[in-house]
Amino acid sequence: MDNFFTYRNEIFEYARNKYNTLPEYLWERFPDYAVLRHKDNRRWYALIMNISKMKLGNYPDIPVDIINLKLSDPLAVELLTQQEGYFRGYHIKRGNWISVLLDGSVGFDEICTLIDESFAATGKKKKK
Repeated sequence: MDNFFTYRNEIFEYARNKYNTLPEYLWERFPDYAVLRHKDNRRWYALIMNISKMKLGNYPDIPVDIINLKLSDPLAVELLTQQEGYFRGYHIKRGNWISVLLDGSVGFDEICTLIDESFAATGKKKKK
């Protein structure tokens, strides 16, 4: 990967400390794509990718890291995607997935809050 600012390693450390999760690199074709998933149900709660920023809209062709996260509230998706650094889910279009730039345009603490939300939204459903 080129030298650019990213919260990638900080997110991996956060996931390891809070959820005992390590990144999984599933695709030979995309060696820098990492999945974070639940140990019990194996569902993804985060996907970190490095892509060209151009793929997110009218931006220059520069490399960026993004994280895809699932939110439980569609209104939150609508509100966040109107702010800088947030996009509709890149690569995961269905449901309430968002993509967040990891270039510092969104604060690390805010990203951690969204990781927690995604972890809860993708966890095992509680029985009634």
